[in-house]
Amino acid sequence: MFETTAFHSMMIPIISGMLLLTIGFNFRERSSGIGVLMIWAGMLLIFGTIVFKILAKLNE
Repeated sequence: MFETTAFHSMMIPIISGMLLLTIGFNFRERSSGIGVLMIWAGMLLIFGTIVFKILAKLNE
């Protein structure tokens, strides 16, 4: 039905990280701090995906 390819497995974390960055940027002024947490989570998700891809290429 829906086959997950290598492209989709890299694109889904990048898209969700960008979504966390944009929503977190909108909520950054709230006193609860959830916006800043969302920005950090988005950055780490994108950075982790890039590091994983680089390490996978180095191990080939």
